Amino acid sequence: MAQRILVIEDNPDFRDLLTYTLSNAGYTVLAATTGKDGLDTARREQLDLILTDLMLPLMNGYEICSMLKQDVRYRRIPILMLSATKVQEKDEYLAKDCGADLFVLKSIEPKELLAKIRDLLAR
Repeated sequence: MAQRILVIEDNPDFRDLLTYTLSNAGYTVLAATTGKDGLDTARREQLDLILTDLMLPLMNGYEICSMLKQDVRYRRIPILMLSATKVQEKDEYLAKDCGADLFVLKSIEPKELLAKIRDLLAR
């Protein structure tokens, strides 16, 4: 059975790119367009990994991550946080502080992103 990844991303082009890349790599991909929908989906579905944008409508990536990592039912799910902007030191600190397993820029090459995802799933 394919591993299940939730992509929480409000930019349709980037969401489609992530979905395409992950699907072609053999993962089952679920998608959400707002932070609230992403959190609801994460709580409803059996997931192996979550990729979330930092800036989202209704709830940001930090809030999603913090809520899931504080709940014993979901804290084992690795969360990879994505940012479109140059990472500020405080952004990376906040991501780690709320429980994100990894923080990367959206400009990452698809092959490199897949390698990081494989590493997170292997832990």
